Amino acid sequence: MPIHDQGYRRYGGTRAPYGRSWAVIAKAGIRTLLAKRAFIGLLLLAWLPFFVRAVQLYAAANLPQAAFLAPDARMFRQYLEQQEPFLFFITVYAGAGLIANDRRANALQIYLSKPLMRSEYIAGKLAVLMTFLLLVSWVPAVVLLIVQIVFPGSFRFFLDNLFLFPAFTVFSFIQVLAVSMAMLALSSLSNSSRYVGILYAGLIFFSQAIYGVVYAVTRDSTLSWMSLRFDLNQLGDAIFRLPLRYSTPLPAAALAVALLIGASALVLERRVKGVEVVA
Repeated sequence: MPIHDQGYRRYGGTRAPYGRSWAVIAKAGIRTLLAKRAFIGLLLLAWLPFFVRAVQLYAAANLPQAAFLAPDARMFRQYLEQQEPFLFFITVYAGAGLIANDRRANALQIYLSKPLMRSEYIAGKLAVLMTFLLLVSWVPAVVLLIVQIVFPGSFRFFLDNLFLFPAFTVFSFIQVLAVSMAMLALSSLSNSSRYVGILYAGLIFFSQAIYGVVYAVTRDSTLSWMSLRFDLNQLGDAIFRLPLRYSTPLPAAALAVALLIGASALVLERRVKGVEVVA
């Protein structure tokens, strides 16, 4: 069978603009997770507190004897706190293998050998995790605010609490960014997603345990900055204009979160490479 020389042929397709490759990685990651029934079940379970709060809002708006259930800023803050366990499990399930699985399969060399910048690769992986975390924190909070307007048929609560939407938007994005960056940094350190999950659980619970011991000895909550969860609680209370629950200065809590995000970015910069260099 003769083989004809094809020669050089000009590419007939369209060129994607630079800077959009991260979206391809994000879409692929989101589709992969949505194909898992266990993960879908976890997402649905994470929305159960939303329906409980929606019933509360309905009762407060339509039943005079349920006036004590009337919403306020504290209710929205408590709702976001209730979502923290779900955020933890979703972070471990969806985030532990985002980079670790690519390292195990030596896929980083393939990814970064293409016209794909390292920052785009990290942004794509970050978008996957942040999408699902915001889906069970920020999105339900927005819907709850809409429900609060619809059930009474009035904008009074919304107008009296105009700061609420910016409050849970800012806090949710800070919380999700900090958690996602920490998980991605840990995922870049190992080839095993299970080991990464253990590392993340250790980061969260061990820091809380250390603070618990310190507080039991000193009876002073000034060192709550040692725990990421408590730092976020301190920031959340301030953003929602509620009394602070710890003695830690607010700038110290904000600095601790910023340092965690910066350290995670530094780890990712060092660990995400197309070629592994062995010294």
